Amino acid sequence: MRVSAKGEYATQAVLHLAMEYPEVVTIHQIAARHRISVKYLEQILLELKRGGILTSRRGVHGGYLLSRNPSEISVGEVLQIADSRFIESSFDRRDPERGFLGSDRVDCGLKHVWHDVRTVVEKILFETSFAEVCTRSLRRSAVPDSSKTLARLNA
Repeated sequence: MRVSAKGEYATQAVLHLAMEYPEVVTIHQIAARHRISVKYLEQILLELKRGGILTSRRGVHGGYLLSRNPSEISVGEVLQIADSRFIESSFDRRDPERGFLGSDRVDCGLKHVWHDVRTVVEKILFETSFAEVCTRSLRRSAVPDSSKTLARLNA
């Protein structure tokens, strides 16, 4: 598994929005908090919007917000939208000069191990909601009003 910068930024942005759910957050707030270029973040947020993760509001009080409760959005779903190749392994990639990077043998034992690893990783990512990630984040930091955030996430 390889998470690209784009996938990492997408998950950071969704986590930020999940922590503020159901409030609207500006792209500039997200970009400043996570040190992401506004222009690059705009592309990522538009993809997440097209993928059904986000909605946007125009105007003075405009910005982005999650289209669903954080408990209904998985880390895997966000990564899949932002970087569809995040779960690929070297056995899946083809090198134009050398063929597949993994063994050409179908019975290659390592191929089965990597498949098992991929299956477990996918299961974790698609079963982990952003509400769970928020809860983990709040446990690790001494955030005032964290009980309010938890209450909003569990609503």
